[in-house]
Amino acid sequence: MSAPVVRNSTERLVVAGTIAPTIHDVHAWRLAVAGGRIEVHADPTRFRPMDDPSGRSLHLSCGAVLVNLRLAAAQLGREAVIRLLPDAGDPRILASVRLTRRRRVTREERLLYAATLRATPPRAVAGGRSAPDVRAVQELADTARLEGATMHVLPGAGTCRAVLTTGGDTPQAWMRAGRALQAVLLAATIRSVAVSFLYEIVDVPALGVPGDVPQVVLELSRAALPVDGQDERQRHRERVG
Repeated sequence: MSAPVVRNSTERLVVAGTIAPTIHDVHAWRLAVAGGRIEVHADPTRFRPMDDPSGRSLHLSCGAVLVNLRLAAAQLGREAVIRLLPDAGDPRILASVRLTRRRRVTREERLLYAATLRATPPRAVAGGRSAPDVRAVQELADTARLEGATMHVLPGAGTCRAVLTTGGDTPQAWMRAGRALQAVLLAATIRSVAVSFLYEIVDVPALGVPGDVPQVVLELSRAALPVDGQDERQRHRERVG
């Protein structure tokens, strides 16, 4: 690609990354361009060890950034190759993204990218609405699985509570959980499902799955209909299938 195209592409990806969910309302990471790739760096000037001593929340947030970068690359007609913790000698480099072969953007990716421009739901789980339909919940579970996490629906009535889990509890697992969280948030938006979430794991029953580590608690409910009264989920299904 020519230099102006590369510059414009990079700017678009960086903007997309900065609108991903943040931890404690602080961007504790920064995006850097190096050798034809975009790197996600931990920012020591903004990282708060007292709030996140292990760096878990920082890595979750990084995972969310990567989903936005991948969707932005798709809008440019490019495949995004992502590497987690690519430099063993520099743990501050959390991930790198490189644009590779040309490809066509899908309708689903256009809708998901548009959803990145909407407000992120509050972190507190509030409740008070009816549960989404079973099909939508299954589609969100499939979305999480594609990002390397599992979405377990927890027993209960009314709104639907779930938990995202990963195999293991390493920095790479935290980033997979962050990717799954952001992918689920975006997929839920275009299906008229409201999602609130908590990074802190509280009051989660034993899942009975050896090796599965809870990472994020979700509450899913049926979102309010748009002003025109048309169901967003139906419109989405008509567009993509």
